Amino acid sequence: MRVPFLDLARLHASIDNELRAAFSDIVDRSAFVGGKASANFEHHFSAVHGAAAAAGCGSGTDALALALRALGVGPGDEVIVPSMTFVATAEAVVHVGATPVIVDVDPTTLLLADAVELAITPRTKAVIPVHLYGHVVPFGQLQAWRDRGLLVVEDAAQAHLASDGGRPVGTVGHAACFSFYPGKNLGALGDGGAVISNDPDVIATVMELRDHGRRSKYEHDVIGWCSRLDGLQAAFLDVKLRHLATWTEGRRNAASRYRERLGDRVVPWQDGAVHHLLVVRVAADHRNDVAARLEARGVATGVHYPVPLSQQPSCEPYTTACPASEAAATEVLSLPMDPLMTADEVDYVCDALEDALTA
Repeated sequence: MRVPFLDLARLHASIDNELRAAFSDIVDRSAFVGGKASANFEHHFSAVHGAAAAAGCGSGTDALALALRALGVGPGDEVIVPSMTFVATAEAVVHVGATPVIVDVDPTTLLLADAVELAITPRTKAVIPVHLYGHVVPFGQLQAWRDRGLLVVEDAAQAHLASDGGRPVGTVGHAACFSFYPGKNLGALGDGGAVISNDPDVIATVMELRDHGRRSKYEHDVIGWCSRLDGLQAAFLDVKLRHLATWTEGRRNAASRYRERLGDRVVPWQDGAVHHLLVVRVAADHRNDVAARLEARGVATGVHYPVPLSQQPSCEPYTTACPASEAAATEVLSLPMDPLMTADEVDYVCDALEDALTA
């Protein structure tokens, strides 16, 4: 058996007719930038997350930067971010002229937690909790940071439809930011991103900033970006959004089976997680060998992330040592996770991992 890391071909084949119909509709109408498809998707995407409104944009990185700027974060401000995340979380802070303050994560969950309190200074304006792997930073923690007077911008790039206590991501923070990179739980057939918020002024400002800072065609109130979600991607995403709840249950079923088989080796999560990735921890000095043995059995793996922000050359000015993140980066191994994954595929991966660990 061969088990790919994520079988996008199988996923897209399951909705092939719908994707082709969406493509034809956009081409027939020549509605390539903005228009009805983009507006419809924004409405539907905000609704499934219980948010007042959404604004599509060019990427998940742009979504973070646009949200920060819409909330007034800029030069002279500090923004706390976790070390265990993709570099885009810190990049967005730098892009708006603010200073990222990189802190360590909880050594078990790998999510942002108590280190935030120790990092707050008079210059701290915001915090970006990352719902890593589709696991949710507890909303009680998010609310506590809001109560401290911090702006909370949720990095939900891996957490479409994730929730805590039945409440969707994006409904506690001042804004939440999503990526539609093809491999995400809700992935475009290109790139894209979105900001959701219950504050209509935030979304209105993001919409202005993403489109050259204009409110009308030739009136530009502020200097903005060119970061629009194009009509084709919006139409494809709207098709996929109709299937996302079912696909999310598929991921949850696979994750539950993995946890039954692999126990404490799996990075833990709470109810409401959506399992963008299924991550286990193995001894640092054996990880490469384990990955190679899995590959020999036809099982694809990844590492998310092998270099935490605290050790990234580009982030050196913004960080100190983050031992929990740095230890995890040497041990984490991502196993196949696919919304259409079968129980037999999960069992095959688990059998192969168990054999690789004892070889």
